[in-house]
Amino acid sequence: MHKPTIKGGLAGSGFAARFHFDALTRVHGVELQIAGIWSPTAPHAEAFGRERGIPVLRDYDELLEAVDVVHLCTPPASHEPLALRALAAGRWVVIEKPLTGYFGDGSESFSADGMDRRVALKEACASIERLLAAERRSRGRILYAENWVYAPAIQKEREILEKTGGQILWMLGGESHSGSHSPTYGLWRFSGGGSLMGKACHPLAGALYLKQVEGRARDGRPIRPATVSCRTHAITRMPAFRDEGHLRTGYHDVEDFAQAHVVFDDGTVADLFASELVLGGVHNFLEVAANNHRARININPNDALLTYNPVETNFSDIYVVEKIGTKQGWAPTSPDEAWFTGYQHEMEAFYRAVARDEAPESGGPLGADCIATIYAAYVSAQHGGLETPVPRL
Repeated sequence: MHKPTIKGGLAGSGFAARFHFDALTRVHGVELQIAGIWSPTAPHAEAFGRERGIPVLRDYDELLEAVDVVHLCTPPASHEPLALRALAAGRWVVIEKPLTGYFGDGSESFSADGMDRRVALKEACASIERLLAAERRSRGRILYAENWVYAPAIQKEREILEKTGGQILWMLGGESHSGSHSPTYGLWRFSGGGSLMGKACHPLAGALYLKQVEGRARDGRPIRPATVSCRTHAITRMPAFRDEGHLRTGYHDVEDFAQAHVVFDDGTVADLFASELVLGGVHNFLEVAANNHRARININPNDALLTYNPVETNFSDIYVVEKIGTKQGWAPTSPDEAWFTGYQHEMEAFYRAVARDEAPESGGPLGADCIATIYAAYVSAQHGGLETPVPRL
């Protein structure tokens, strides 16, 4: 039987759009056509479309007319308004992380320094509620683009939990590297936060997802976050910081280090770290300590392939691994970084969900819990790590 063609399209033409496009070219379980790209920066869209043979569309409405699924690869502050328009048009919408957030008062002079984080929590939760309400009214669904959920190692741990009925007692995870690609990352009004928002969202989502899996497997309902305690720091903004030129700096009103302690409904816990202070490539990991097994999930780096290169220029046209800094010496050279980090599996699962009209593993509810936990963590950090309830949305 011939499978119907599902048409996808990209909103945005930057870093996220590139890896979304690459992942879409690896989708094989459904008939997929990349029907177009639109970006508010038209010259970038023209170059992107010309290089990849994709139609460049005039505006966002034209993109929505052309597709069944729209990928929001735009700055975080644009996610809610663009997603609401897509859902109102009955489209499925892939929302790159973060799902949504609080991005200030709309002024170019906004600074989060001194801001009451309770305002951010309230406004972020209101944004989530608007998105979930729009999804309930729509023929489409929210597909929350959290690649950690679909990373092969996380999915293997899912299988272990489902087949053994294990209880996760404690998780330890983190994401760190030397700083974001995005030029607007250091401004709260564009990013909705710093390391906690931009990096801790990944191990947090992985931990929240595995507790959902555990709860559904054993009792038929997900186990969700109850409270969070958090500390954040802006190390590279300190007067005493000595800049050697290896780390990104220029964070205007956001943190570059965060640690969060999450307590779940069942009393079990997770400790999560994120920072912009780590050289030598991306460090993405999640350890699971359960009552019947232990798992160490090394998304990046891992030792699937280790290479030694005595001369930097030998590897001038060879991709090693994200943000490695130097290709000289020993390196954890990823055979297929997108595969290990779950990008192609994520898109395969999303388009399978569209074809079958079923809820994705990573959808609105998971994104909602993730954002609610992050902004509750910001409130906690403002009060020196005070345990703070996570709103139940």
